[in-house]
Amino acid sequence: MYDGLKGFRDFYAGEMSARRAVTDTIEERVRRYGFREVGTPRLERTQMYVDKSGEEIVDELYNFEDKGGRDVALTPELTPTVARMVVARQQALAKPIKWFSTRPFWRYEQVQQGRFREFYQTNVDIFGSPEPEADAEILAAAADVLTDLGLTADDFEFRVSHRDILGGLLESLDSDVDTQAAIRGVDKNQKLDEPEYYDLLVSAGLDREEAEAFDEVLATDDLADLVEFAGTDRVDAAVENLRNVLAAAEDFGAREFCTVSLETARGLDYYTGVVFECFDTAGEVSRSVFGGGRYDDLIEGFGGEPTPAVGVGIGHETLSLLCQRAGVWPDEELSTDYYVLTVGDTREEAAEIARQLRELGHVVEVNLTGRGFGDQLSYADGINAETVVVVGEQDLEDDAVTIKDMESGDQKQVPLDDFPPEEGRPTYEDFE
Repeated sequence: MYDGLKGFRDFYAGEMSARRAVTDTIEERVRRYGFREVGTPRLERTQMYVDKSGEEIVDELYNFEDKGGRDVALTPELTPTVARMVVARQQALAKPIKWFSTRPFWRYEQVQQGRFREFYQTNVDIFGSPEPEADAEILAAAADVLTDLGLTADDFEFRVSHRDILGGLLESLDSDVDTQAAIRGVDKNQKLDEPEYYDLLVSAGLDREEAEAFDEVLATDDLADLVEFAGTDRVDAAVENLRNVLAAAEDFGAREFCTVSLETARGLDYYTGVVFECFDTAGEVSRSVFGGGRYDDLIEGFGGEPTPAVGVGIGHETLSLLCQRAGVWPDEELSTDYYVLTVGDTREEAAEIARQLRELGHVVEVNLTGRGFGDQLSYADGINAETVVVVGEQDLEDDAVTIKDMESGDQKQVPLDDFPPEEGRPTYEDFE
């Protein structure tokens, strides 16, 4: 008997049906926005992640030397891969480029609520537009995904911030501040108590008084206060950009889900503009459900032409926690439209009926194990069959089949000429 690996999970058929329903909902929605699906490899060169995130990232990777002597890693995220893909065909691709992809990723990290070593994510990205409308479309698509799943504004919020506001506020201080280190500290503020948080800011170069003043200004709900505090063109421009994104989000139907929260920083260094994270308003999901933002410098950093970009990565693990908490997670059960039950030597006729039902687009199972009548009914109940079609020797002598409703137990003999019809999904009620 072999045990599964820590952080890797098995999904049985019922669980997988719920996950598939959620994935289909996500993908159907983003397709309506014109995002096109791309396929990406599971292995990339380890150096790509080192160049993007530094040598310390290797400790979080599943990396190894392949048989060709190449140092490769199971992909921990999608953004570097799609950046590489954009660079490879940048001149041939019509702008804006709008891509999505749903697939697994791998990180060697501590397993905790909503975080596993193998996890699934839908990435949605726009390349080639610097306009606020692109940021707003990402927010709107993400909001529509959540409402399509049955969530409401009472269940989630998007905490929206701007990396240039944070950077500009830090830049305006008198001290020599390591801006990236300070922003990473801001990103951790909800997980730390106040002294630990201030210690991170101080270690990034702020003195204690500056750390307290910086923390206080981040809590403001008046963007004009930020401009006054910093007194710089950088913060003024960033505040204007944030206002424009929120105005576009209003027009796109997503503003009601957005709250300005400058304490939301997104820890990855490549973010450049508006960033956001989705949170459970009830607080039962203890971490960000998912997040995204603008990363205008990444394509150029990968050797391409300067290309603005914005995107979101919708993590399925934390999303499932939110949906379960809100009571909108799909039922984890099998679903079968028809079970074609055979009695006697009727395989040929039963197989033909099953083929016709499948041609109509229905989920149909037949007797594969030689079970008797009672055992077939038990199996049909176990796979949650809505309707059983009994194809028995006596039925066929009458040029008929018997239709049985599994919920009520009611049944009726139906002429073969009437079943299956040329279209539709016939059940017992159609022949009452």
